Amino acid sequence: MIMTRCNLTRLSFNRPGCGMHRTLFFRLVAFILVGGSIAACTSPSDGDSWQDDLAPVPATTTVGGSNSACRLPVTFDIAESWVPETVDADERGGTPGQGTVSLACEIDAKPAGHAGFLRVWASEDTKLDSREVLNGYMAEETGVEEPTYRETKAGPFPATEVTYLKPGAAEAETKRERALAVELPQGSVVLQLGGLDTREHENMLPAYVLARNTMRDSITSAQPVP
Repeated sequence: MIMTRCNLTRLSFNRPGCGMHRTLFFRLVAFILVGGSIAACTSPSDGDSWQDDLAPVPATTTVGGSNSACRLPVTFDIAESWVPETVDADERGGTPGQGTVSLACEIDAKPAGHAGFLRVWASEDTKLDSREVLNGYMAEETGVEEPTYRETKAGPFPATEVTYLKPGAAEAETKRERALAVELPQGSVVLQLGGLDTREHENMLPAYVLARNTMRDSITSAQPVP
């Protein structure tokens, strides 16, 4: 009846008594359009910063053993085309440090088509638990916003994980990053994943999940994963 009296199909609202219907109609249109825009611009990960439903990517090799590119207090699998490289000491005889850990390995994602690194920071200190190691690391991380922590596992080892925002490359832009501190018999490591922006970070998360889930005691050599 409303469509007949007010002729909504022709968008003619000049007939007597149609003012209220005209207002309701345009409010409804605005609601639909705005709602559609919000749905289109919302990332599926906005409500789940952990993204625990992500499956790890297949492994192709390991890193951390004495014959691998990076010798670490832990061994884990890395994804196809990711390239590990040890971090050499600078001219002052040291390596970059953050909190109680020092940068030991950078696993480059560019050969796999991503803009970012999986960085491994390590320490031989066995006195601190994973939360204390992560607290020390994060205390020196700059521009952190909205950090969220949780206790978890990295392979069989106790671990503490944090997801947070940092300033991005563009002005007023933020990007998501993640760090994982792992408590080991031989010391501790912090596994950190950044990325050029949040999209790249999310694209690299399956490789991070692979590394986290496959951590184990260091072995004498890094063999390709069958």
